[in-house]
Amino acid sequence: MRKRKRKKRHKKYRMLGVGEIPMMGAIIGDIVGSPFECGGMPQKEFVLFSEMCEFTDDTVMTLAVGKAILEAGGARERLAKQTAYWMRRLGNLYAGCSYGALFREWLTDEAMPAYHSFGNGAAMRVSPCAFAAKTLEEALDMARIVTAVTHDHPEGIKGAEATTAAVFLAKSGATKKDIKAYIEENYYALDFSLDSIRPTYEFNVTCQGTVPQAIVAFLEATDFEDAVRNAVSLNGDSDTLGAIAGAIAGAYYGVPAELREQALDYLDEPLLALLSECKKAFAMERSK
Repeated sequence: MRKRKRKKRHKKYRMLGVGEIPMMGAIIGDIVGSPFECGGMPQKEFVLFSEMCEFTDDTVMTLAVGKAILEAGGARERLAKQTAYWMRRLGNLYAGCSYGALFREWLTDEAMPAYHSFGNGAAMRVSPCAFAAKTLEEALDMARIVTAVTHDHPEGIKGAEATTAAVFLAKSGATKKDIKAYIEENYYALDFSLDSIRPTYEFNVTCQGTVPQAIVAFLEATDFEDAVRNAVSLNGDSDTLGAIAGAIAGAYYGVPAELREQALDYLDEPLLALLSECKKAFAMERSK
């Protein structure tokens, strides 16, 4: 991981104003986990924000999905096209991010269809679906559409749906018990603890090897920060584990203002502008 100097807060930061920002939990989890993506942090006590931190493809693609939902304007038939357009536009603008090989090929080939992937990229980018939707059914429908653009394997769709459902239920006031029950009934067994898997858990880029673990990181947490620390402490695909757990925890607990402000320092003007658009459109209406 290259060392990168922390950017000074851009003047455009003011455009975001105060208050909660949808998708901020995913972005923080991504940034906090970024230095440990290749391992090196099998514990919970570490500095959250450092000069080694940076946003990754998880943040870029989350904002691409958010922008696509905005541009589709509620038209289901336009959402897939807008998703492909904005993923490619932002993906090529931020070409230095650590995309997977097939996804990188897809970014540069507009004729390339979905490639039957079940990678965890399907899950790390879907939180905007939960924040934009008014019902769980609408959120899941959007998640399926934006995911199938690239990750059309059943396990890819499953991971995206499970993440979206957890975020939507969390923002809607469901208890952790209810969220766990819904995920277990519809998607994954969550019959393990982080302590039980931490000694043997390894870097894993599949949905089935990332999403259940990230959800348990949230379920075992005492607050937002603890959820992100739980996820990163697994010593796996840390930025994506952090993004998924952070998305759910942000919807459930809210994001502390201090952490939000520190994370925003890592974003550049185009990403801040997109985040501002999403904040205005996706009201953060947690029922807690």
